[in-house]
Amino acid sequence: MKSLTRYINVLIMAAVVLALAGFSTPEAVAGSNGESTVEQVMKRGVLRVGMSTFVPWAMKDKTGTLMGFEIDVATRLAKDMGVKVQFIPTKWSGIIPALLTGKFDIIIGGMGILPSRNLKVNFSNPYDYTGMSMAASTTMAKGFSGLTAFNQPDVVLSARLGSTGVAAIRKHLPKAQIRMFDDEAQAFQEAINGRVHGVVSSAPTPAFQAIKHPTKLFLPLKENFTREPIGFAVKKGDFDTINFLNNWIHYVESEGWFKERKTYWFKTREWETRIN
Repeated sequence: MKSLTRYINVLIMAAVVLALAGFSTPEAVAGSNGESTVEQVMKRGVLRVGMSTFVPWAMKDKTGTLMGFEIDVATRLAKDMGVKVQFIPTKWSGIIPALLTGKFDIIIGGMGILPSRNLKVNFSNPYDYTGMSMAASTTMAKGFSGLTAFNQPDVVLSARLGSTGVAAIRKHLPKAQIRMFDDEAQAFQEAINGRVHGVVSSAPTPAFQAIKHPTKLFLPLKENFTREPIGFAVKKGDFDTINFLNNWIHYVESEGWFKERKTYWFKTREWETRIN
């Protein structure tokens, strides 16, 4: 009887070991074919990038060609991998679901690393930092200054649907009303048209818009009111790809390349002639 019990226990332990081994196989981590995203990209010869347009991260020039900080980053990443890059514009509110369904390989679009997002995707180390700022309507918000002035029940603010701008409003301006739009340009247009008190967005876009529309918009805050790490997003479980991205970020950062490109796109206006 004891020998039979011992035999059964051995069978149970063997089953547990096999089950655990199954969970750790490449197929369980990287996909049904056992290949990481990096391996699939190298085999395909194309890096498919999910992104959304917003100045100066990603926008179109006069000819309709994409340009911007994130476009430079994605192009450099693909070049260093020895593959071509394919940009797939996607509404921000649906960009994570599109990644999870395999519409593209990676999100490179100024995506803030948030715990709620990290539950759905894996993030690389930060390759950039940004923060929320605000552009206010010269008519609706005349005389307003500082966050407190906007944290009122009769204040209406606009932001891009699914963005960290919405999260920032809910956290720092909980009393204000929110109008959300699929496109960031629509959110700014609401403020330009005087239909909302202000629009919350990642810096330096509010400053650019205030300069572009000096009679319609102004900057009510002296500095950004949040600080957010920005990372690449890929499907969960793809550790080989995360390892590659983290090392690539470290390598490019050590060159000073990120700093050089960010200075061009965020601190100069040299590129404006390409879109106007």
